[in-house]
Amino acid sequence: MELLKENLIPWSISNGIALVVLATSFRWTKLTRLFFFILFAWASWLNYTTAHKTPDYYLIYATLTPFEGYHNFIIHWFKSNIVTTVTLISIGQGLIAFGIILKGMVVKIACAGAILFFIAIAPLGIGSGFPATLIAAAATFLIVKKDNLDYLWHFKKQNSKHKEL
Repeated sequence: MELLKENLIPWSISNGIALVVLATSFRWTKLTRLFFFILFAWASWLNYTTAHKTPDYYLIYATLTPFEGYHNFIIHWFKSNIVTTVTLISIGQGLIAFGIILKGMVVKIACAGAILFFIAIAPLGIGSGFPATLIAAAATFLIVKKDNLDYLWHFKKQNSKHKEL
């Protein structure tokens, strides 16, 4: 309960944003894709930078997860491999960011990667903003189902219904 009190504001912001993103994904999937591009590009840069400057920062997640398996993984194997692991994660996040702005199958693959990422970090609990990660995964799924999967910067033009005289 103490962890929730200490992290209530960032947790509330994360979940509030996730709900807004989910709402946009029902109607404005291009806006949702833009948000995910920004999120994953920023996360890629932040994780790469943090892993190379202050890798021990990631050990805090061991205290935030309610799952013993994740806790043990973090304090044992992950602790010895932080820089390599987080660098690979940041590369994956960068690929998701750029894939989500492209088109067709590349967007679907990027969305699948985003969904897997969101589900994989959900057990970090409050450290991942849970349940924001699952809400974001749902929004990403809606992109695949509702978006035309064209380039992010291409918008479908409205057909003009002018009658010729």
